[in-house]
Amino acid sequence: MKRILYTFSFLTIALVSKAQLPEDALRVGWSLPSGTARTMAIGGAMAGLGGEITATHINPAGIGLYKTNEFVLSPGINLLGSKGSFRGTDASASSSSAFGLGTSGFVFTLGGAKTGNGKWTSKAISLTVNRTANFGGTTYYKGLNTYSSFSEPLANEFANSNLTIDQALNSSNVSMLTKMALYTYLVDTMTVLGQKQVISRAEMAGAVNQEYKATTKGGVTEFALGYGTNMDDKFYLGLGIGIPVMNYERTATYTESDANGRGNNEFAYSTYSETFTSKGVGVNLKLGMMFKPIERLRFGLAVHTPTLYTLDEKITASMTTDIDTATGSVKVFTVNSKDLYNGENPQTKYDLSSPWRFILGGTYILNEVEDVTKHQGFITADVEYVTYGSSRFSASGNESGSTGGNFKAVNDAVKAAYKGALNVKVGGELKFKVIMARLGFAYFGSPYDDKELKANRMNISGGLGYRNKGFFIDLTYVHSLTKDVNFPYRVDPPRLNTFASLRDRASNVMVTLGVKF
Repeated sequence: MKRILYTFSFLTIALVSKAQLPEDALRVGWSLPSGTARTMAIGGAMAGLGGEITATHINPAGIGLYKTNEFVLSPGINLLGSKGSFRGTDASASSSSAFGLGTSGFVFTLGGAKTGNGKWTSKAISLTVNRTANFGGTTYYKGLNTYSSFSEPLANEFANSNLTIDQALNSSNVSMLTKMALYTYLVDTMTVLGQKQVISRAEMAGAVNQEYKATTKGGVTEFALGYGTNMDDKFYLGLGIGIPVMNYERTATYTESDANGRGNNEFAYSTYSETFTSKGVGVNLKLGMMFKPIERLRFGLAVHTPTLYTLDEKITASMTTDIDTATGSVKVFTVNSKDLYNGENPQTKYDLSSPWRFILGGTYILNEVEDVTKHQGFITADVEYVTYGSSRFSASGNESGSTGGNFKAVNDAVKAAYKGALNVKVGGELKFKVIMARLGFAYFGSPYDDKELKANRMNISGGLGYRNKGFFIDLTYVHSLTKDVNFPYRVDPPRLNTFASLRDRASNVMVTLGVKF
C-alpha cells in the first residue's frame, strides 16, 4: 500500500496544465483490439493459426501461409454501456454507440510456389488498417462523502507553497486546479485565533454530494505493413511495421455540493468542467515465427516492441463555485483556463513508449491436408504477457525547454502502480462445407499492482462464415465485460483515496467481406 500512496501523492500534484498521468500510459496499453469478424469470433487468438490478414497485427509470420492474393473489408458497430458504484451508491451512464473498423486491407503473394532459392516456398506482404483501441464510452457515478473533498489536495498544495493568493495565481509552480480553486474562493485564507489558515470551503461543509460524468471518444487506428515467408510449409518468419494514429477526447464534469443544502455555511457547490484531447502518431515493430512439427499442429511466437508515440495534449477547463452565505454581494465565481494562461489554453507535447508484448500460440487443425478447402476446423489458443509497468514518458524532441527530469515522478508512478499481466485467448471453428461456425473467449488480466483495485476484461464471442469460389463473408457478435476503477481525485498520504468501481459492457457486431484474386 505504501507504493500506491506514493503514486497517488504524485497524481494529486499532477493535475496541472502541463503534466501527464499514469492513466495516459494505461489508455494505450490496456485495450481491446479489433480484427476481422473471423478473428474476433475465435477470441482474437491468431499467434499460432496464421493464414488470416489480422496476423499482420498479431504474428506477421502467419502472412507466410498465404498462397493467393486477398482483399478484406471489416466494418462494425459498438454498443456501449456503463455502471458505476461509488461510496455505496450505484448509478448507470447513458448508452452510446460508435462505428468501428476491424482489420481491412490487401494481401499480395510474391510469385508462385517455390519462389526464390532453396526451400523458401512462398512469400507475401500485407497492407492493412485496424482499430487497435476504442476509447468511446460514458462514465458516471455519484455518492455522499464525509471523508474527503476534491478541494483537499488543492488547499494542501497552496498551503505548502508558502505563497500569497496573488503570488500563487501568477506562479508557474502552482497547478491549474489550485489556481482555479483560489480564483473562485473554493480555497481561501481565514484568520482563526489570530492565525491565518488555509481553508477549503467544501471541507468545512463536512459532508458533500459528489458526482462525476465523462464522455470519451476516439481510438487508436493502426496502419501496418507485414511480410511473411514460408520455408517448405514447415517454418514461417514474419515482420510487421505499425504506424498507430491516436485520437482521444474526454469531456468531463465533476461537481461537489453541500449535502446539508443551502444557507448553512459558505459553500453551496463547486463544478469543474474540462475538455481534454490527446493526439499523436507512433511506430512499432512486430516480429514473429511459426512452426509445424506435424501437419495437424502449429505453434507461433510473436514479440511486439513498445510503440513510440509523440503526443500533443490540450485542455480547456473551467470552474464555478457558489460560496453561499459568505459576505459580499457576489456569491458565484467562475474562471476559465484561458484566464490563467494569458488567453491560451494549456498545451503540452511529450513522447510515450507503450508496454512490450510477448505472445505464444498453438493450433490443432482438424483434418490437416494441403488443400485448405478440405479442413474441417481447428482449435487455437494464445497466451500473451504485457509489461504495463514498463511504459515511459519522456520529453518530446521539439518541445523547447523540456527535460527528462520533468517525467521522473510520473515514470516512478507508472512503475509503482502497474504490473505485468497475462491475457488468454481461446477459440475454435467447425467447417460444414461452405459454412463455418465459430466460438471464442478472451480474458485480459488486471494491470494494477494494488490487489484492492479489481480490474479485468472478458470477451465472449461467436460467429458464422461463408466461403465459396474465392468469396467469403463472416458475421460475428462479441460481448465484452470490463471491471475497472476510476479516481475522481487523489488526497495526500497517509490519508487513503476513494474510488469508483466501474462495470462496463459492450456489444460489438462485426462483418467482414473478402475476395481472393
